[in-house]
Amino acid sequence: MPEIFLKLRKIEPVYKLVYAIFLNICKALLVADILITSWVVLARYITAIPAPNWGEELILTLMSYMAVLSAALAIKRNAHIRMTSFDRYLPKNLVIALDLLADIAVLILAFIMLFIGWKYAANIGSKGTYISMPWLSKFWMYFPIPLAGIAMIFFELERIVIDIERFFGGKEDTI
Repeated sequence: MPEIFLKLRKIEPVYKLVYAIFLNICKALLVADILITSWVVLARYITAIPAPNWGEELILTLMSYMAVLSAALAIKRNAHIRMTSFDRYLPKNLVIALDLLADIAVLILAFIMLFIGWKYAANIGSKGTYISMPWLSKFWMYFPIPLAGIAMIFFELERIVIDIERFFGGKEDTI
């Protein structure tokens, strides 16, 4: 195995740490989403419970964070849906090259999400506020896109290294 792959394996704990951080962020967002949703639903049927007027907007914002961040986490585990019906009929290195091409395309998308998403969050998001929370900038509504772009870049770089290592006969699907 080329020496470069041995050096790249030394940063595996960093990949695991970043994955754990984003996973725990998603878990915290899910718990908050469930609690707020429960509060809003209970307040509809039990008049003694005050209904938060900010609940639905916050629920939707938290859901957008979870959606894009969990998609970024799926990159790390190589868990995205993909067509593999022809993989058994194609040469192994061609399949790996196609995986590498797909990972490069997703990496390009991640950079677009980071830069264009940040532009939207900073420009459009900073000009408005939530209707039910006028003290909160809509920046936070647009921020999940560049945040997911950062996570996707990080995890796609790892996937690309894994694909290159696989192409040269290294371990399957680990870094």
